[in-house]
Amino acid sequence: MTADLSQLVKAYDVRGVVPDQWDETLAELFGAAFVQVTGADAIVTGHDMRPSSPGLSRAFARGAAARGVDVTEIGLCSTDQLYYASGAFGLAGAMFTASHNPARYNGIKMCRAGAAPVGQDTGLTKIRELVESWLDAQPPTSQALTSQAPTPQAPTPQAPVSGATPGTITRRDTLEDYAAHLRGLVDLTSIRPLKVVVDAGNGMGGHTVPTVFAGLPLTLVPMYFELDGTFPNHEANPLDPANIVDLQKRVREEAADLGIAFDGDADRCFVVDERGEPVSPSAITALVAARELARNGGKGTVIHNLITSWSVPEVVRENGGTPARTRVGHSFIKAEMAASGAIFGGEHSAHYYFKDFWNADTGMLAALHVLAALGGQEGTLSALVAQYDRYAGSGEINSTVDDQTARLAAIRTAYEGREDVTLDELDGLTVTAADWWFNVRPSNTEPLLRLNAEARDEETMARVRDEALAIIRA
Repeated sequence: MTADLSQLVKAYDVRGVVPDQWDETLAELFGAAFVQVTGADAIVTGHDMRPSSPGLSRAFARGAAARGVDVTEIGLCSTDQLYYASGAFGLAGAMFTASHNPARYNGIKMCRAGAAPVGQDTGLTKIRELVESWLDAQPPTSQALTSQAPTPQAPTPQAPVSGATPGTITRRDTLEDYAAHLRGLVDLTSIRPLKVVVDAGNGMGGHTVPTVFAGLPLTLVPMYFELDGTFPNHEANPLDPANIVDLQKRVREEAADLGIAFDGDADRCFVVDERGEPVSPSAITALVAARELARNGGKGTVIHNLITSWSVPEVVRENGGTPARTRVGHSFIKAEMAASGAIFGGEHSAHYYFKDFWNADTGMLAALHVLAALGGQEGTLSALVAQYDRYAGSGEINSTVDDQTARLAAIRTAYEGREDVTLDELDGLTVTAADWWFNVRPSNTEPLLRLNAEARDEETMARVRDEALAIIRA
């Protein structure tokens, strides 16, 4: 049979069930293919707390070293800590994580030197094709790629021998350096004492937060800091309201100034205010954008995707900056940041990107900005973010549909004849009027349409949202 890794290799990363879809044998092949496609002569690897992560990461390192490449292993780390190592050391990198996916999943996020992303159009497709060609040459013993039980005599697939002298595999601890780098990007010297509840969701935030926050005038109330890749308390995805209920309750019980939740690999952060109410990631984007513009003399481009609030480009302009709108997805944000020299970028999914962090996303740096902004004045977080949260939003609403194209066409037909609206297709379909807008985007992996709507008041937003949903679900 012909090897097909299309279900494992996604648009931006490798992600699948272990060992059903992939295992250490495949990880070793990915290591060899990664260095061949990128041309790297040295790489850095890291991994999260999932039970399968250490073995997969070491197998990848073996595959890379067999091709003559020196490997620096930084071990347990957050994804943005791996990006730090890639940027600071000037090395291509690979992070073993499946972010917020359930425990049986794992994956690889890959980057070139300087944390430049490796995605479908920047090398990942070539990596997949190379691994598939090696698998076809030597069929795998793993059941990850075949429904037939392997024969005892079947050879373990191997990358063709390169003839190079094997590289070395060494360990290096980067946690302190990573923390010092982040603290150097935010002025925290004059903040007042704050009480902060942090929900790490048994993910990598439990590893990084104590070191990053060390020495700051914070009373830290930790929740689920024990590293446990089986996620015994709740899914490590703070964008799902069900997963921040414990945090909200604890903030109120502790009379804390704020709460922060991280996802499994701690590259995203989500914030709740002193009342336990969620703070919109768009409001956080606007707040951080204003601070980054102030750091840069009131000049600079700020990237935002097309489902962030109208508040974001407004705040950017008010603070002297230039907003730039992109499609949803980190590859588009990072590409636009590199092309435009943007100082900051934000997505409504709580990914935050910084020029001073190699254009990579780091939830931890965004969290430090929130602490600095709140601690630099005497008011509450709810009062602080009110100036950045100006509109009524629906949040993302998913609808299962039989035909994505037909439903999008129906929406276009319903609105394109109206004089009071404009339509654009930068990403899905966005319909904009004077007092409201909505966007409908198809999922790339599921038969879903994703709706986001916003308006100047709650009543208008509800009407626009319901009109769009009626067409989508007709």
